[in-house]
Amino acid sequence: MDEHTRDASVGPPARGNPAGWRPDLARWEHGTLRRAVVHGVALFNAGAFHESHDCFEDEWYNYGSGTTESAFCHGMVQVAAGAYKHFDFEDDGGMRSLFETALQYLQDVPDDYYGVNISDVCATMENALNDPTALDGWQIELDGRVPEATKVDREYADALE
Repeated sequence: MDEHTRDASVGPPARGNPAGWRPDLARWEHGTLRRAVVHGVALFNAGAFHESHDCFEDEWYNYGSGTTESAFCHGMVQVAAGAYKHFDFEDDGGMRSLFETALQYLQDVPDDYYGVNISDVCATMENALNDPTALDGWQIELDGRVPEATKVDREYADALE
């Protein structure tokens, strides 16, 4: 683990044993990645797609190309950007392009990665390629739950600017 991605203040998963959690050490391999995921998913679920994008993008810069962490962050950046295109700009062509790229990045990421159900994310994107209404009401699960954004999530994203 890189020292710059350690964050001992990030708690364990609410359930399960997702990739990235080190039960033998009772910590995340990359605590800063888990923190970005927690905030990014909650903001996505609140429809704050630009802020969600920023959470994943900021963390993406911590990892070199070719790593699972980089592929995951890059994929989630594309997921948030695609939703932003669809909902905020009614640009389904742009959404499709971003989702196609996201699917490529996420194809080799473990299914339960830092608490995100990657299979559900990919299945929803694949459905949206054919029918963009598949995104209506969709929210990303984290540790089997659907988190809602709080003031803390918004403050986290604001601090990235």
